[in-house]
Amino acid sequence: MTASTSEIEKLAAEIADKIYLDIAKWHLYLGDARLHVPLAERFYPLLESDNLSDTAVESVLREISVAVGGGRRELPLLDLLPMQGQRDLMDLLDAYQKDNF
Repeated sequence: MTASTSEIEKLAAEIADKIYLDIAKWHLYLGDARLHVPLAERFYPLLESDNLSDTAVESVLREISVAVGGGRRELPLLDLLPMQGQRDLMDLLDAYQKDNF
């Protein structure tokens, strides 16, 4: 089954203003960093197929690269999320799955 654009956008909206990068104690929300849609596109199939796990979420976060320093370096998104943010993301995804599937 393939997710519609509106389903992806709904999940992306959940992620956009609740999860943030922590850089030098500055919080950059994933919506402002324009990372919420790519994440929703990666997480939605996990939710849909009931394959959500800490390992799967961590794998997605490790695979998404974030350009820093004007593109001089790329870091895995996993390295830029605080541990609490990762737990919040897992809770958000778990709740979304329970409410929508």
